[in-house]
Amino acid sequence: MKNLIAERMDRLTPSGIRKVNEKALAMEREGKKIIHFEIGRPDFDTPEYIKKACIDSIQAGDVFYTSNFGTTELREAIAWKFRTQNGIDYQASEILVTVGLSEAVYAVLCSILNEGDEILVPDPVWINYVNVPKLLGAVPVTYHLLEENDYQIDLEEIRSKITDKTKAMVIITPNNPTGGVLAKETLEELAKIAKEHDITVIADEVYERLIYDGEQHVSIASLPGMKERTVTLNGFSKAYSMTGWRLGYAAAPEELIKTLNKLHQHATTCATSFVQKAAVTAIYEEKDEVNDMVKEYQRRRDYAADAINQIDGLSCKCPKGAFYIFINVKELGKSSAEIASYLLEEAGLAFVPGDVFGPEGEGYLRMSFANSYDNIVEGCEKLKAAIEALRN
Repeated sequence: MKNLIAERMDRLTPSGIRKVNEKALAMEREGKKIIHFEIGRPDFDTPEYIKKACIDSIQAGDVFYTSNFGTTELREAIAWKFRTQNGIDYQASEILVTVGLSEAVYAVLCSILNEGDEILVPDPVWINYVNVPKLLGAVPVTYHLLEENDYQIDLEEIRSKITDKTKAMVIITPNNPTGGVLAKETLEELAKIAKEHDITVIADEVYERLIYDGEQHVSIASLPGMKERTVTLNGFSKAYSMTGWRLGYAAAPEELIKTLNKLHQHATTCATSFVQKAAVTAIYEEKDEVNDMVKEYQRRRDYAADAINQIDGLSCKCPKGAFYIFINVKELGKSSAEIASYLLEEAGLAFVPGDVFGPEGEGYLRMSFANSYDNIVEGCEKLKAAIEALRN
């Protein structure tokens, strides 16, 4: 069959995270024990009160299409969440409920970017923010998040990369893969730059509840003059351990929300009805589940970061947010991919090579500590032994 695949598909790169995961799963099927540090998936079950709300909704007959925008009840709940937790006065009409955060990202980028437009994107980054602009014929222009800068944004670099084609800027805080949290002062300066150059900010805040050491998450849309030029993206996957439920949302000026909905209508119609009902319950009836989960993550993080920094040839910053440690392996003298492959095959440890997240990720491995404490202890012991064997 001639020319079956569209040429634009050549612009996409497959998920490097899933590549590691598929190989690890194949090894497990062969009977090998693998400790999974590669997938950004909470290992906690979804809280019981959320699951019960979903089951009750199904039994009550909530099994039909909802509004494309999402149920009014959920959109109002999300707006309440923004007002009480983020200090942003979004209205229900300024919110679109999507099938996971990934759909929201795709819809936003499709709705904002024309061919030839430039979008500022961090490096390293969750690669969707590079792939989707390329698919659209737009140009992702990367700015660097460096370990020596504590993964804060270099404001002068941002200014130097703005051109008359710059349409938007992506910020992710807390960050995947670095675990960095942008300081309020950094966000205030980014807000000034965005207003000065008339740039739309796409703020990915899906890890906002996973914060450690007394750090504070600040939504850039809460800063003066920024709500009208910001698209805030979030979802239920990380905070409520609902990755498989596939529920996200975008908050933006109403005109843009209506535009996003055009694509959403044709792509997915609506998010699942009874999942939306459960999400309302998640927002309004949350007790201590999220805070308890964060405390456990911090316990795991503290152990892992300390253990890694005691291994000759490895080092890491102790992340202030999310559930990732970005391990510096440059001293080992091999590529990230080579080291990740060695650790998987020889030690049964699945890490993601940092170059999956962009050129600045080369020389690093991403470790997810969304795994049990016991597995992290065992994994760090195996990591130490494997690195010592590699160096000898």
